[in-house]
Amino acid sequence: MPPRDNPTARQARLGSELRKLRERAGRTAREAAGRISTDQARISHIEAGRSGIGEERIRRLASFYACDAEALINALCAISREHRGQFWWDEYRGVLAPGFLNIAELEHHAHYMRCLQSVTLPGLLQTPDYSRALFDGVLPKLPEDEVTARVEHRMRRQSVLDRDDPPEFEVIVHEASLRMRVGGRKVAREQLEHLLEATDRPAITVRVIPFASEHFVEVTQTVLYAGGVVPQLDTVHIDTPFGGTHLDAAADLHRYRMQLDFAQEVSLAPEESRSFIHHIARDL
Repeated sequence: MPPRDNPTARQARLGSELRKLRERAGRTAREAAGRISTDQARISHIEAGRSGIGEERIRRLASFYACDAEALINALCAISREHRGQFWWDEYRGVLAPGFLNIAELEHHAHYMRCLQSVTLPGLLQTPDYSRALFDGVLPKLPEDEVTARVEHRMRRQSVLDRDDPPEFEVIVHEASLRMRVGGRKVAREQLEHLLEATDRPAITVRVIPFASEHFVEVTQTVLYAGGVVPQLDTVHIDTPFGGTHLDAAADLHRYRMQLDFAQEVSLAPEESRSFIHHIARDL
């Protein structure tokens, strides 16, 4: 089978974790290739996510790398069993940019999520009108059919919170995001009312960093920390105007955990935050 041109973020992550295990064990790609009866080029493709690898080969490599973390090995095997077309976001392949599919995939597989946002509210808690207003503001102007597809995709992403056992979702937003009148007064008010309704869900916690806070929190980027089935598969998603980036290096994960912990520490408590949001919505 020829190498994939556009591996998903999960496929790339599988390869990345196998590379980390190999390098930690001090093994070369040539040695790894010999262990599973393939060539060095195939190992390079596997570690880049461009080629798949079966469960039996993953376990042989893990043994060769002296990895006894069974939970991690099982998680990597689970990724290897996933195929394109089995998830709802695959319907948007070729319709939306790969980054849209990757964020849906990341949220779907997360065991918990923490996010930090400054001027907009999280996609998982947006109303259709609020989301449409954001996409209508993209420059250069997007075609109407793409705006519609993006809004539809964003609304379908929210199904992750409707599962019987949804992931815990901690949201930390700056007061600026609550006061931005995205889409106008009516749309903004409905969005804040929707956010308040979301706080009634046991799995969702919303905290606000008010303007009055005397502690500076770096919130110029939208940060989503997605906890994996094992800590080794935790991922940070950074959203920028130029596209999203996934980070999984241990140092990056540690840095963003510290950032989120500090933001939580200086934000209002959940009940205070709820009252704060209510007052802003009432004044609109």
